[in-house]
Amino acid sequence: MDLDTLMTARLALHPLTVSEAAAVEAGDPRDPPHGARWAPGYPDDGDRAGARRFLAACARAGGSIQPFGPYEIRRRTDGMAIGGAAFHGGPDTAGQVTIGYGLISSARGRGYASEALRALLAFARSQGVLSVKGDADLGNIGSHRVMASAGMRLVAVDDRLKHYRVDWRGTAPDGGGPRSHGAAR
Repeated sequence: MDLDTLMTARLALHPLTVSEAAAVEAGDPRDPPHGARWAPGYPDDGDRAGARRFLAACARAGGSIQPFGPYEIRRRTDGMAIGGAAFHGGPDTAGQVTIGYGLISSARGRGYASEALRALLAFARSQGVLSVKGDADLGNIGSHRVMASAGMRLVAVDDRLKHYRVDWRGTAPDGGGPRSHGAAR
C-alpha cells in the first residue's frame, strides 16, 4: 500500500515502510539511503524500539499495518528526520487508537511535536477513528504541554503517568471540535 506523507507547515510525516523501519531498528546512519536523511541523534532508543514493535506487528499481520504504524518526522526545510510519531496499532472495537511521539533533543522546544501530533490527530479523525489516547511520565512537562496544545485533555493520573485523550464521538467529522473528559483527581 502506498501511503501519502502527511504534510504540515514545517514538517513531513512520512509513513515508514517495512524496509525503512528495519533501517531505523538497525540505527546505522551510514546505511544509505535512509541514514543520509537522519539528523544527528536520530534514531534514538525509542525510535529503534518503535521500529522493532512495528516490524513484529507487520510479521504477525503478514504485511504492513500502515496507516496505523510509525511515521518519521522530517523537517521540510532540509528533509532531515528529527523524530518519530506513531499509532500503536489500528482502532480497537471502540474506535480508539493510542499514539506516541518523540524528537531528538536538538529539535525540542520549537513546536514540532505539537505540529506533528495535530497532523496525526487530524489524520486519525479522517480515517473514522473516534478517540485517541496517549500518556506521558509525570515529570515530562513538555509532553503534557504537547498533548494539551494539540487538543487532548487530561483524563487520569496514576503513580507514573498522566493520561490524555481526545474524543470525537458525537461530533461531526468536519467540525464541532472534540469532546473533553474531565480530569481525574
